[in-house]
Amino acid sequence: MEPDFWLQRWQNQQIGFHLNAPHPLLQKYHEQCFPERNVLVPLCGKSLDMEFLATMGHKVIGVELSELAVSQFFSERELSPSVSSNGTLKQFEAADYCLYQGDFFDLDEAAVGATTHVYDRAALIALPSAMRRQYVAHIEKILPRPLSILLITLDYDQSAMQGPPFAVSEQEVADLYGQATSITQLRYTSIIEQDPGFKEQGLDDIFQAVYHIQY
Repeated sequence: MEPDFWLQRWQNQQIGFHLNAPHPLLQKYHEQCFPERNVLVPLCGKSLDMEFLATMGHKVIGVELSELAVSQFFSERELSPSVSSNGTLKQFEAADYCLYQGDFFDLDEAAVGATTHVYDRAALIALPSAMRRQYVAHIEKILPRPLSILLITLDYDQSAMQGPPFAVSEQEVADLYGQATSITQLRYTSIIEQDPGFKEQGLDDIFQAVYHIQY
């Protein structure tokens, strides 16, 4: 997946993946998965999930390729972040938010610090197969232990629809996070009726899965 693909989507405001409210599954499971303060949100966009996490007392560390998305996140909250450079990344910080603009794979241990939680609603499923393994390896490399991940995926017949979002099966989650000490599937539910847009794209069914992954 080329960076220009996502930059163009933000430029054209083709952001159907952006939700206009905090994700209900984050609201349901965040206490179980995030007992500590800092939460990393990869490929964060301008997600309202970050605002929800902050209101729950968390410090949010986000990573986003599009500077437009980062700027909109702060401006929509009437926040004026301090801006600095962190290697190849640009760092925006205000209130309980520290957002890094740039390539996720340029994020390092120093940037995430003592962060031991990851919230992934739209990162893994935004990446093609080869990049998913690189993504998980990078998470495992830069974050300290113990580590707790709340992962939300989609599972469907990939031959029936071209991603993103891409299909990620339960078996692939087990393979990708094979170094984890625990992988618990919290939920696996069909969402085809509540999101009929997937029917229009040729799917007979699509399932949303939630995992709590611990290291």
